[in-house]
Amino acid sequence: MAHASHHETIHSTARIDELIRRYFRACNDADIPGMLACFTPDAVHYFPPGMYEGPFRGAQKIAERWHQAVETLGSYWTVDRLLIEPQSLQAVMEWSHFKTKQDKLLRGIEWYELDDKSGLIKEIRAYYATPQPAEGDRFELGGFDYEGRDYPSAPPAGARPFSHQAKTGECS
Repeated sequence: MAHASHHETIHSTARIDELIRRYFRACNDADIPGMLACFTPDAVHYFPPGMYEGPFRGAQKIAERWHQAVETLGSYWTVDRLLIEPQSLQAVMEWSHFKTKQDKLLRGIEWYELDDKSGLIKEIRAYYATPQPAEGDRFELGGFDYEGRDYPSAPPAGARPFSHQAKTGECS
């Protein structure tokens, strides 16, 4: 059996899948060094217009902002669907973002581009299902059957619950 070259190894579907899931675990754990290990130092995370102060530029900024989101909003993210195209070093992932301290749920998709040499994330482009209005508690595609397609409606068991669940003890 022939051995895979370094190029093939860092660009395999399994390695890209593991990288993106490791990044989400580090986000959920508010693990700054863990997040940094997933990015090129100059990585950029883009968002829809008007969100935050614009793109997060640099791995350090991305990691610090997601650490802050966990601390202040109780953020917890899930990887709902993940498609990987290893030949072009790209992936697209549908996610859910549970802001557990605000009892809010956001959904969206991110487009990932990886660095050819390191295999690390160099760019993320985030697309939200809807703009984040000032009111409401569920920001997702209108008319889409999330429940029927087995999307989560609350953080997984053992993760940070929505604040109303913690107060009432109700489970989803």
